[in-house]
Amino acid sequence: MRLTKSTSHAIRILIDCARAPNQLVKVAELSERLEITQQNVFKIVNLLARAGLIEAVRGRKGGVRLARPAEAMRIGDVVRATEVTRVAIEEDAAAGPVREHGVNRVLDDALEAFIDVLDQHTIADMARRQAASGGRGKGGGTRAAVSAGGRARRSLHGSS
Repeated sequence: MRLTKSTSHAIRILIDCARAPNQLVKVAELSERLEITQQNVFKIVNLLARAGLIEAVRGRKGGVRLARPAEAMRIGDVVRATEVTRVAIEEDAAAGPVREHGVNRVLDDALEAFIDVLDQHTIADMARRQAASGGRGKGGGTRAAVSAGGRARRSLHGSS
């Protein structure tokens, strides 16, 4: 499964907030430190706030912080908040109403298993790994891998 850049950015934002527990982190600081445009940071912060993962405080002295302890925030929660977590095989519209294929159930089971593995890891785990590796800036502890097609893609963690 390929996760979107938004999911990678969301995880990096949460890790950055986890490294500043109970403190408000300004969007401008996140943008600069993580090398993500402010527009994208605002968009992702909005998603994360709606999912109950962060709290956003408006105003001059505002910012964002984790809504709950990093130890209680699973990576699967982030994926559920930022990705489509329903898989379906597209059908020909002229063929009539969409019917459930056995393949759709298999794909849903595979996605569920994938997210179950992500649920075994927390934002706190990733923040500790990143701190141990000395990373904080761009990439935030992620590393690029090259797929069979030759295009670069990002893994969610540095040990792939």
